[in-house]
Parts: sequence; C-alpha cells; structure tokens
Amino acid sequence: MKRGMEVFGYDDHDHGGHAELEFHDVRVPASNLIAGEGQGFAIAQARLGPGRIHHCMRSIGLAEKAIELMCARAEARVAFGKPLSEQGVIRDWIAQSRVRIEQLRLLVLKTAWLMDTVGNKGAHTEIQAIKIATPETVQWILDKAIQVYGAGGLSQDFPLARAYAGIRTLRFADGPDEVHKASLARNELRRQAEARG
Repeated sequence: MKRGMEVFGYDDHDHGGHAELEFHDVRVPASNLIAGEGQGFAIAQARLGPGRIHHCMRSIGLAEKAIELMCARAEARVAFGKPLSEQGVIRDWIAQSRVRIEQLRLLVLKTAWLMDTVGNKGAHTEIQAIKIATPETVQWILDKAIQVYGAGGLSQDFPLARAYAGIRTLRFADGPDEVHKASLARNELRRQAEARG
C-alpha cells in the first residue's frame, strides 16, 4: 500500500475505504484466476447491480438516521422563543425528508424485485435510476439535517458532516451521475420512439 486515501478530508481507508496501491512485476498464477483470462471486466460489470442496490439500501438507512437526528434537534433546540420544530421551514424539511425517503424506498424495492424476477439486465433502467436518485436524495436530507444543527452539524460533534461526505462520494462511485443520466435518457428516448412505432 502506498497510502491510505482521504475523502473530503476524512480518513477513508481506516473505515473500510480506499487506498492507493502500487504494483511492480506482478504475475497472477492461472490457478488464482476467478474466471478465464480477460474476464475481469465482465466480472466487475456483473457485480455492479447488486453493489448499487446494496449502497442504496444502506443509504436509505443513513437517511432514516438523519431524519431521526433532525427531529431530535428540532425538538430540543429553542430559537426565537420556541423550539425549532415549531418553525415552518423546519417542519417543511422534515415532511419533505419523509416523502423523499418513502419515494426512494419504493424505487429501490421495485429495483430489487426486478433484479430477482427478470435479472440485472431486465432491471437495468431501474438500477440506473436508483444510482442517480439515492445519493442525490440522501444528500438533500443530510443537508437539511445539518442546517437544523447549525454550525455544529459541520463539526465532528455530530455524525452529519462525515455522512454528507460519504454520501457525496456515491455520486462518483461506479461512474458519475452525468454518465448514468445520459445513458438513462438515451434508453428512454429509444423506448419512446419504439412505442410510437
């Protein structure tokens, strides 16, 4: 290992994350190959669907924790003579967070069902959709939770800043959002054109 990597200034390596590796004169014995020679890319592609849905399920759990923390802080923190939970904008954030979590949960559940019933290829559109929607949605919820905590939400005193940094990285994992949006749009245009005949 050359060095452990940081993400947004957080040590990513010590938490099961990434490191920079350097290889010199490496040979892999044929007996150690997982599949045939030259099959590495295919193996990597095959794990993307299950990997993405795993990230999405974990991210929904993170969103639930963020809303739990947001509500606790809103009830406990008093500003301008009343709890934050009585402020209209805070209530809107809490309500929107719940709606967004439930929408995301249904999309991920549909995707999992399709993967089980028609396979990864048949669920391709939905896998792309959850890859785009999940980090974007959870990032929004974390941002609102941080706002409720004020400057403390940016500090090490609460888990929100680190969670925000972690969820932001998912918008790069397995390809940036823009790549998936372009592919999803291209497929949708094709599907609509075929439907028109």
